[in-house]
Amino acid sequence: MRNDRTSRIGLLGGSFNPAHGAHRRISLAAIAALGLDEVWWLVSPGNPLKPAADMAPLAQRFASARRMARRAPIRATAVERELGTRFTVDTLKRLRRRWPKRRFVWLMGADNLAQFVRWKDWRGIARLMPIAVVARPGYDAMAIASPAMVWLRRYRMPVAGFRNRTGWSAPALVLLRFDPDRRSATAIRQADPHWASSLKTGGLRDGVTHRPVPPDAA
Repeated sequence: MRNDRTSRIGLLGGSFNPAHGAHRRISLAAIAALGLDEVWWLVSPGNPLKPAADMAPLAQRFASARRMARRAPIRATAVERELGTRFTVDTLKRLRRRWPKRRFVWLMGADNLAQFVRWKDWRGIARLMPIAVVARPGYDAMAIASPAMVWLRRYRMPVAGFRNRTGWSAPALVLLRFDPDRRSATAIRQADPHWASSLKTGGLRDGVTHRPVPPDAA
């Protein structure tokens, strides 16, 4: 990995309820396509746009992300819990202040781009750091036609141009296309409603801050 002065970090936020192979696959593909050093999985304490009824406790979701990230340049982190932030824009501001020498790029699926205008200060997010959007089966048409894409289109650049930039500026948008991966957390929960009960939550440490993640973290 490069030193802190030049390291490139992809940020993938989500509930990870649970983390699964598609998360790992798109993260590794993004690392290869964009020339990243690693990807941080930001395991959210609670997504304001998702219902809480079917959400496993944070400790279990973090444990699933940590297990799925093993032996890969991926770090599972519950840093939002430490920061006390609930919205992405606030988290990203705090991350940039805490690690000012690192270059961050926000990774998001086409499904999130389709509803990006519902996010708090979504234009502010785009101005904080470059955004890489990963195609997802069934969502691409909605993403391309979304109001956010209409605004972001002027900042679009090719993958090769993005990878070779010596300095990252924002707003910037790059679209990533990989072979479709239809695995989903919803399907996993439907197939195994008790998936979280099999995960051990004792002795967990955050992959970024290295602080303990309490086994009862909710």
